[in-house]
Amino acid sequence: MNEILHLLGHLILVTLLGYYLILNLQWYNYRFKRIILHHHRPFEHIFLFLLPLFSYFALKELAILVAVIYALILFVWLKGVDKRLKFTPRVKRFFLALIFFTLFGDLLCLAKFGCEVLPTLLPLILASLFSALIEGLIFKGYKKSASKKLSRIDPIIVAITASYGKTSMKNFLHQILDTKFNCYMTPRSVNTLAGIVKDINDSLPKECEVYIVEAGARERGDIAEITELLNHHYAVVGKIGPQHIEYFKNIENIMATKLELLGSNRLKKAFLHYEIPVKKRENFIFFGDNIENLKADLNGIEFDLKVEGDTLPLKAPLLGAFNAINLAAAVAVAKELGMENDEIVKAVSKLKGVEHRLQKIEAGGKIIIDDSFNGNLEGMLASYDLVKNYDGRKILVTPGIMESTPQDNMKLAEKIDEIFDLVIITSKTNRKVLYENIKRAKKIVLENKGDLENLLARETASGDLILFSNDAPSFM
Repeated sequence: MNEILHLLGHLILVTLLGYYLILNLQWYNYRFKRIILHHHRPFEHIFLFLLPLFSYFALKELAILVAVIYALILFVWLKGVDKRLKFTPRVKRFFLALIFFTLFGDLLCLAKFGCEVLPTLLPLILASLFSALIEGLIFKGYKKSASKKLSRIDPIIVAITASYGKTSMKNFLHQILDTKFNCYMTPRSVNTLAGIVKDINDSLPKECEVYIVEAGARERGDIAEITELLNHHYAVVGKIGPQHIEYFKNIENIMATKLELLGSNRLKKAFLHYEIPVKKRENFIFFGDNIENLKADLNGIEFDLKVEGDTLPLKAPLLGAFNAINLAAAVAVAKELGMENDEIVKAVSKLKGVEHRLQKIEAGGKIIIDDSFNGNLEGMLASYDLVKNYDGRKILVTPGIMESTPQDNMKLAEKIDEIFDLVIITSKTNRKVLYENIKRAKKIVLENKGDLENLLARETASGDLILFSNDAPSFM
């Protein structure tokens, strides 16, 4: 009986450890290196992975009790997690492999060797290796299928990357081009090789004339892989800065990674932010320094754009002065693809903002600006300037800048102190630097994001402006 309880307790424990492991892998794009070296809460690994592991080794005869206590701890921890595990086919295959290797090892160990301590790390390692091998083979087939589909449809491909603004550039370009072409873009913030491959296989329409793809990166070579798949005709490289600096270590590595987008064999033209330090070539077009008479307020932006000797008077119902640069890139590509000036001006005037990027909402007498998908210093500062002259009380909800430097968060804190009356800090990562550098404004540290709605109801009133600036999952 004790042997059966030991076996059951061990199986439950390993499965729960596997749950914690695969959840973290899903958060960090299935990169072991990231959950070991770049996890935002590394000390949680000690409490939620290593402690139950060592507890089993120390109390092997009480394996079922260790498993039950660990299950309760995980249950309580998961209550504060807003990004839950998605049971994708990959995750299901991982659990099947984990249960198989656990049972096989346990039964073999008990029947042949009479082990007092059953293998615990080994099934996790074997399941992870087996899962990586299977997923690699499956992905290779998906990638081949995506490549064939691209060749068959043969659209004009525009690839876009930047440290800041790539999703906005993609959306604006799609809206402008879609007035003239059958245009399709990668959805939401899909920008990894795996996401793009899936998008091509599942969603790219056969009648697509122009395919606009957003390319993101966490490591050197990520964009080179996307470039190899797409072999795109046009590349757009927006502003480059220290976003994700913790992965790249320095700005030079970020720059080199973004410029991997220029490696396409079919590249006709590249559109680059004017501050990018590259040697000029005949097929390089620079944008961003051709903007004049820029005005921005809570009703939209208005500016003159010089393009190919012409001056386009552009007016768009978009919030944020920085969107002028995103539009400058989109207009340059539209002109290259044959759109006339009047067609572009008309399309720009009807643009819709990107969801969660300076999206204006009025509710209960309050003005809410949802900028929760804007996570870089330049964009966040611009959004603060946008609301600076609002007459009423101004409230900010922010985790600060994620995956950036303390210096950038100090600059952010100084700007926050100039403008806002109340600041709600929503992430542990930047809590210390923001709290110490915000001096004038009232500060509230939010321990549980689930309490935000009640907190805002209690702390805000009709006539207030509430700006949601960036967002971060609870594990950050």
